[in-house]
Parts: sequence; structure tokens; C-alpha cells
Amino acid sequence: MKIAVLGGTGLIGSQVVKILQTAGHEAVPLSLSTGVDLLSGQGLPEALTGAEVVVNLTNSPTFDDASPAFFQTTMDNLLAAAERAGVGHAVVLSIVGVDQVPDLAYYRAKALQEDILRAGPVPYSIVRVTQFFEFIEAIMSWTADDTTVRLPSAPLQPIAAADVAQAVADVSMGAPLKGIRNVAGPDVLALDELGRITLAARGDQRTVTTDDTAGMFAAAPDGVLIAPDDAVIAPTTYREWLSRQV
Repeated sequence: MKIAVLGGTGLIGSQVVKILQTAGHEAVPLSLSTGVDLLSGQGLPEALTGAEVVVNLTNSPTFDDASPAFFQTTMDNLLAAAERAGVGHAVVLSIVGVDQVPDLAYYRAKALQEDILRAGPVPYSIVRVTQFFEFIEAIMSWTADDTTVRLPSAPLQPIAAADVAQAVADVSMGAPLKGIRNVAGPDVLALDELGRITLAARGDQRTVTTDDTAGMFAAAPDGVLIAPDDAVIAPTTYREWLSRQV
């Protein structure tokens, strides 16, 4: 089966391509570097020729009020090209709880992306995942200085990027869900506690201060960033992953 993977050279996409190829599929990574521009549509019709599945792992270059326009344009281009090419399954990677955090511009934009996919002409699947382990230190950096990291106590259920890639690949190889699959890591941890675990593993002497007004996730209502009851639980724990990084 030919599976076109937009964003196929990125953190998740490169792993998805490898998993699909190992499973015997013709997985084709598509990105600006391969001549495919989802914003302009350049190269998209040719790239989707003969594809049975298209996976969209592209992301907005910003997380602000400009992000809805990115997802509107790219999804319109993708679905139009996919319909013309006869693609039978479109897969999009999204975020657990994305439709429950209206105060975050980026979450509103991702919810819009889902809505466009649902209303489109191509049978679809939405894979919603929790925050990546790989992004925890970036989240910490938003509210950090030389001595202190301020983090809210919001509960998260983070997941390894490798487990995200496996979940996306599994859905891509199956029939369209015509709905959502939620996927999360095995442990629920408060974000401030994740910060303390991370600093200790790194030998970082800074202190984590609990501040429920700090950072982007302070706007998230309690509990929306953790997996719902129907979620698939990935195997890798944060401590296991962190020990391998160290």
C-alpha cells in the first residue's frame, strides 16, 4: 500500500515512515525538502498520485493567532488534492483535549483542523495524543530563569515520540476510524513534578516553584490534558525514557 506522509522528515514523520516501510508498505516522506509545499499546494497532486492513504503530520510554524490560517489553508489544499487523487484514507495527528481549551490559540487552531477533516470528502482518522516527552524541557524553558523554573500543577500524561509514531502508523495501516483514537503515556504526573524529575535526572540545581499561572498550560482546565477512559496506553514511562536520554 502506498502511504504518503506529509511532514515525513520530522520527529514523528521520519519514525512513521520507517515503521510503515518495515511493515512492507510504500511509505513516501513528503516535505518542503522533497518539493511538496502544503501551504501553496505545490507538488501535492503529483505526490498523492497512486496513494491509498495520506498522513498529515505538518504543523503550524507559530502557536499564536496566525495558526488557524495555516491549518485552514493546508487542510483545504490537502483534502482537495486527496479527493482528486482518489485517496481513501486521511490521517491527522492532534492533541488529547484539544477541543476543551478554547483560551489557547493553538488548541483552537488544531480543533479547526479536526473540524475541516471531519467535514471533508475523504474518509478520515484522527489520532489524538498527549504532550511528548521530548517537549517537556521546552515547556520548562518558557517560565525559567537561572535559578527557578515556575510550573503549574496541571496533570499531564505525556508520551514518547516513538510511541506516538507507532500509534499513527497503526491507524494508517487500518481502515478509516471515521472518528478519534486517543493515545497517552502510562503515567499521570503534575507538570511541576515532571519538572522536578527532569532537573534531578539532569543534575540541574535549579528549583521548581509551583505557579498555577505560569506558562501555556496554566490555561488548561483541570484534567483535560490527561487521557480519557477509552485511550490506548503506550508502554514507555517518562522515567524510563529520561534515563535513556541521560
